Amino acid sequence: MEQVVWAPSLQSLDGPLYEKIASALERDINAGLLGAGDRLPTLKELAAALGVTPGTVNRAYELAQRRGLIDGEVGRGTFVRKGDKPNALHPARPAPVPAAVSQPASMPAAAETGRGNDWVDLSIVKPNLQLQEPYVRAALLDLANSPVLADMLDYTPDGGHPLHREAGAAWMRQAGLQARAEQVLLTAGAQHGLLVAVNALTRPGDLVLCESLCYPGVASVVHSLGRRLKGVRLDDEGMTPEHLRELCKAERPALVICIATCQNPTSSVMSAVRRGQIAEIAREFDFALVDDDLYGFLAPSPVPPLASFAPERTLYLTSLSKSVLSTVRLGYLHCPPEWLARLAVSVRSSIWMVSPLAAQLGTSLINNGRAHEMAQAQRAEAEARQQLARELLGAFEYRSQPTAFHVWLKLPANWTSGDQFAALARGHQLLVAGGEAFSMNRDGEGRQYVRISIMAGSREQMRFVLTKLGGLMSTPDTAWF
Repeated sequence: MEQVVWAPSLQSLDGPLYEKIASALERDINAGLLGAGDRLPTLKELAAALGVTPGTVNRAYELAQRRGLIDGEVGRGTFVRKGDKPNALHPARPAPVPAAVSQPASMPAAAETGRGNDWVDLSIVKPNLQLQEPYVRAALLDLANSPVLADMLDYTPDGGHPLHREAGAAWMRQAGLQARAEQVLLTAGAQHGLLVAVNALTRPGDLVLCESLCYPGVASVVHSLGRRLKGVRLDDEGMTPEHLRELCKAERPALVICIATCQNPTSSVMSAVRRGQIAEIAREFDFALVDDDLYGFLAPSPVPPLASFAPERTLYLTSLSKSVLSTVRLGYLHCPPEWLARLAVSVRSSIWMVSPLAAQLGTSLINNGRAHEMAQAQRAEAEARQQLARELLGAFEYRSQPTAFHVWLKLPANWTSGDQFAALARGHQLLVAGGEAFSMNRDGEGRQYVRISIMAGSREQMRFVLTKLGGLMSTPDTAWF
């Protein structure tokens, strides 16, 4: 077949240039502008037509091939895939993954909130679901056709299948932890992982410490298990060594839970020096650490995980919920070998085992590189939305990171509390989280703040929502009360 003339428009697409080219290729195939078997321009020809480098086109063709759109034949060129059907001699190729970065101009909020088309939920920190959906569809099809599916219908050993534990270790190694598969246990998400850790490593009545402002799930777990909770004061880097030491001298804690990267809700990031200081205090006062690293992939610049500073006494906790698969609920623990038995018992007594189907889904995405690609797409989307936040909320005081999923927004002085503002926002179909819910010491810290998640819906929808939010904050309180 003769080579087609193809020089796509990239103006309406989002993401890096190579992703735009791959998305344009899929768009034009779906529109019928390119047909099965069509030979595409060479790297140099398309690079010249688009004004980019041949390397960019090569990356685009590689991405399109991973998505099942094209095939390359040495000596002949690159062709639109013919869509041949699998049989016993020609096994099924991985299902194509549609463009994961470009987004429609708008999306009904009901798809994410269930509250009707006018509601937008900014109260839950979660990734953009539109970016996840095409990958998950493809991964489910891969799983259905996988030869290991039958093995995933059986019960698993304590801690999880060895291949799933190895995938968890590989995911942790990408985050900078020197992880070993035999020290990994699977959990049903990070919240379950936290429950497993507190249940296994402390006893009723023990003191547990965390940041003085922290997500409410920590307090829920600690109090439900009959442990006591106190918050450690924060500064711009997170948990302060000085106050941690002061609390340890007063009463030695059994466990300290720390979010060192993109802390929830303040978004602070600990420096390597600060992480080392926390680790030394843990050794001095002989307590266990939980390195809650759900947001490690969003760090503005690489920082070694807190667990790497005191591996002999730290439980590293992560999951795929924020980066890859929101609702599959798959998490991973990495701990010193002597803790494994206790933690495995805690998993078994709480849920018996993690679903091997969910674990295989995550394993497949990690092993074929798509999990990393998905996490990077979420990071790029967060960066674009933080730029929107700076543009539209720049008149207000807030804390965040350039690649975080949320902002910690301080209200003007006329607002008496975040809960008061959240009540007003609900009247305008916006759900936000009042800051008082994050106060671990129940002393009013955070009262003047709200936490705003910025990843829901499309960018255009978020632009509208943040504009609306800024208007509510700027309006004098006499207009409402």
